[in-house]
Amino acid sequence: MDIYSHSDKYIEQELGERLKALRLQRNITQKELSKATTLSLSTIKSLESGRGKLSSLIAVLRELHALEHLNNFIPEISVSPMELAKRQGHIRQRASGERIKPPSMDKSEW
Repeated sequence: MDIYSHSDKYIEQELGERLKALRLQRNITQKELSKATTLSLSTIKSLESGRGKLSSLIAVLRELHALEHLNNFIPEISVSPMELAKRQGHIRQRASGERIKPPSMDKSEW
């Protein structure tokens, strides 16, 4: 199944469940994680239920030693040397008005 067919709420809940599973794998309680990250216990609970802010997510991933997973979450976009040469060394700053449909993803990627 295509990830784009899922609602934002479903994706938020999936991320929260994965964060909880990672915390449990590291054998850390919500309270311990809250203290270590200086985030409130309610913030930790919010993240695990699919709500919360990105800054909170980053703090939790840092404490769980899992920041490297952000590269899988949103990989860094690099410009090939050929494309850079075509642009005469200018890195793109704005998008054009043209929209391209995102590639479909397999459910197995989730």
